[in-house]
Amino acid sequence: MEHQLLRTCLKSLNDNNNTLSLQALASLRSLIINPNTSDSTIYSILETLTRSLKLGTNSLTTHHHILKLLTDLASHRTHLSSQILNSIHSSSLLFTESIQIATESLTSLASIANSDHNKIDDHLFMSLCFAATSTSARLRLLRNGERLGIGMHVLFTVFLGFTKDPYPYVRKASLDGLLGLCKSGNVFEDVSVIEGCYFRAVELLQDNEHSVRSAAIRVVSEWGPMLIAAKEENDKIDWSNQVFVQLCSMVRDMSVEVRVEAFNALGKIKLVSEDILLQTISKKVLAIMKEKNSHGQCAAERFEILASSYAGAFVHGLEDEFHEVRKSACNSLRIHTILYAEFARQSLSLLMDMLNDDSMAVRLEALETLHHMATFECLHVQEIHMHMFLGSLLDNCDLIRSIARKIFKLVKLSDLKLFRSSVHGLLQNLERFTKDEADVFSVLFFMGRSHGNFAAHVVKEVSQEIEPVLEGKLVLDSARVAAFLVLAISAPLSQNQNGQNIPPRLFSYAVTLLGRISSALREVVDQDTLLAYLSQCSRSSNHGTEVEESSLLPVVDDAVLTHSRKDVNSPVGVPMLQTGNGTSKVQPVISCELEDLATSIVECQADELDEVMKSVNLILARVRDAWLLVQSRCTNVAVRALRDCKRELAMLTSASLESAGILAFMLQYLQVMKLFAKIWEHVVWKIRSDETGGLEYLFGKLDVRLRELRYRYIGFSKEEGLYVLELIVVACMLRLSKVEICCSPTTMKKLSAVISHIEILNDKGTIEPSNILMDAKKTVHEIESSKAGISCSLFQITNLVDFFTLKQFSLCSRVRHINAELDVPGNDSENPLPFVSGLPVAIPLDITLYNVGSENRLWLTIRMSQESTQFVFLDLNILGGCNEVKKFTFMAPFYRTPKARSFSSWISIGMECVLEDCHLVKHCGGPKRELVHLCQEKEVHLCLVRRD
Repeated sequence: MEHQLLRTCLKSLNDNNNTLSLQALASLRSLIINPNTSDSTIYSILETLTRSLKLGTNSLTTHHHILKLLTDLASHRTHLSSQILNSIHSSSLLFTESIQIATESLTSLASIANSDHNKIDDHLFMSLCFAATSTSARLRLLRNGERLGIGMHVLFTVFLGFTKDPYPYVRKASLDGLLGLCKSGNVFEDVSVIEGCYFRAVELLQDNEHSVRSAAIRVVSEWGPMLIAAKEENDKIDWSNQVFVQLCSMVRDMSVEVRVEAFNALGKIKLVSEDILLQTISKKVLAIMKEKNSHGQCAAERFEILASSYAGAFVHGLEDEFHEVRKSACNSLRIHTILYAEFARQSLSLLMDMLNDDSMAVRLEALETLHHMATFECLHVQEIHMHMFLGSLLDNCDLIRSIARKIFKLVKLSDLKLFRSSVHGLLQNLERFTKDEADVFSVLFFMGRSHGNFAAHVVKEVSQEIEPVLEGKLVLDSARVAAFLVLAISAPLSQNQNGQNIPPRLFSYAVTLLGRISSALREVVDQDTLLAYLSQCSRSSNHGTEVEESSLLPVVDDAVLTHSRKDVNSPVGVPMLQTGNGTSKVQPVISCELEDLATSIVECQADELDEVMKSVNLILARVRDAWLLVQSRCTNVAVRALRDCKRELAMLTSASLESAGILAFMLQYLQVMKLFAKIWEHVVWKIRSDETGGLEYLFGKLDVRLRELRYRYIGFSKEEGLYVLELIVVACMLRLSKVEICCSPTTMKKLSAVISHIEILNDKGTIEPSNILMDAKKTVHEIESSKAGISCSLFQITNLVDFFTLKQFSLCSRVRHINAELDVPGNDSENPLPFVSGLPVAIPLDITLYNVGSENRLWLTIRMSQESTQFVFLDLNILGGCNEVKKFTFMAPFYRTPKARSFSSWISIGMECVLEDCHLVKHCGGPKRELVHLCQEKEVHLCLVRRD
């Protein structure tokens, strides 16, 4: 079929005097984009297009289509890129009298390869730019200048010159080009050049087209700091103020886009005088500003105009009718509130007003700004602010409540009344949203530790609520009582707790809620250390300040401690202090400093981690012994040994995320080695006679496990990372050595990519790669340079596999596990979610992420079958950033509701493998690369809403 199409195109070429018809070009494109088209046909197409390109009889439209086909051919057949580039270079199209054709040719060159391969003569580029009469031609030239390898100074001259073009889109493209020069790290040593660009952008702040004004703001915000850095030290503050004032003049622009850009740019100016900042939050010109005759480089009369232009700039932004502008103003304000205490104090009222904003995004941004202030100890909350501040704890949005609680963890409250109001607000949060219990307990613990005297006073006030109410029994199901107990046990850890002792019986009560409390405080202390601390405090006396405790009250004795895996008298427990009379009676931890307890907790967790690491490394040594059995053809014995290792691993428990990550990694590693053993029996020893499909299934499982090993675990040392990559290399060579299922192009591409990554790692250090990696690298280079491909090197690959030996591997780093938990609250087959056929349905999800960073790209996968899968991107920046443990609720939209009375879908969370360029996938609106799933699929039940 493809040969018939090619013959038809060639016939069209001959019938039309060596000119390809549009129909013939369309036929050629169908052959180009078809991955199954043979190489001989592709070479014939390239020859045909190249010959037709050199002819002068083609019309402008035909030239456009031929260049487009060559671009498509280069993208689908990358090994032909250099040949296509040479064809376009040698076609003389760049020097034709038709500016349109020359521009099309330059655009094709820019889209095929990078600037290293596209170096165009600078004079040719300038002549084309200034000779182009078509707006589209000038736009293409300006947008592709950097990709064509044009010199920096030539590009600067062209971009600056075209900022005066009569067409706004050309002016915007020129400004974008100047912005790109600045962001690409180019250094301009001549101050006059920087000033010329800056002041031209300032002029364009008054352009009639809003897109040009937006681009001009971006240029001012980037070239302005460059200009400030180029000035003398004494002049920097004056120039910084001038740039800031120029940007402030744009915050009242008629365009929403311009106002958003203006506030985004204000946040990039790091150094501003305090008086100017204070003026931006006051619409009335301040007295201190009226006394000034001039400001830096500005003349007195010009400064009068500028002073009125930036007066109340932030106020106007926070009061803007569009939420995008208000959000941007909050974000910009965040940068400057930590510079001056007075500015932070006066900005606080404006930010508190934003907590009542109609837009959830604005409320989130305002709270993030307050959290930023609290982090830098610039947040000083007054009583007048508490009502709006506490209202955020009762917001229906989980993210808003979460950020508000983070602020309470950090904020310093000045008096008991504010502290009491804060505790009351947190209790209201707990009563209305019971799922926030763990987070509320954690906040109360931090607040009690920071305000020891206030916490002790509140606990004393509510002591009657905590006492047993019926026959000495404590109301254990009361979240309010549990919250007060958390506050009570945190107070002794405060450095400013002056003699306000907590009754020992409260620590005994807290022991009965150990599970709930330790779960909430797992980021601070593990359960064993917390139990030791509570038991020690519950057995202490109060030095006569309290009446002797009743014998009916529960007191923790030594028997309780038998449930702990650690002895409280061991070095990893809470430190035991001697009393003044030299007896062995334990002093209460109340007298310990905060640093002492923190050190004890860290030491306890470190010792537990060391124990886990020691056990894991012993298992790793046994894994290597098992591999020796595999190489001795005792595969069944080796698999049994690996199963024993797995059982031993299951006996290890963890109380911290670090140790849990190590155990998860070890379990995954054992599964990988078990698959290697089974595949080795197939491929190397050829003992089993199963069908090829069974071996392909094992290879598929191994690929998935190795991909998870590579991407779901972070914190590897360089040696450990290289070991994981070595396993991937061995897996690729095993697959290549099996002729029946080698899938050589894909596997070779993957093998080459992994070896390239290993070379990059080795270039950064002195680690000597193993022999198998060195030999694999050499073999891959030989295969890539050989025309015969992989078939000629099959014997060499087989020999490499035969001589592979598993080296001794031990864990030295604290590996962390990227994991996720997913739940659909209240949903099962008896309680399905309602939906309307043909309309989208929102699926509520409770999501918990562990060790997910901002660089990770997460996707929700919602499938009804293997062929029908919908992807939803999880933007962590919108969802509140990244923490070691992050919990949030997400409403997942599902658009493909079928025409059925009920149906089920399966939801999971996947992470995109950013380094898997050889496994690009095509999903409409979905991930571009393969996913590794972070949790098990969750089934969701849905039922059609009946219409009466």
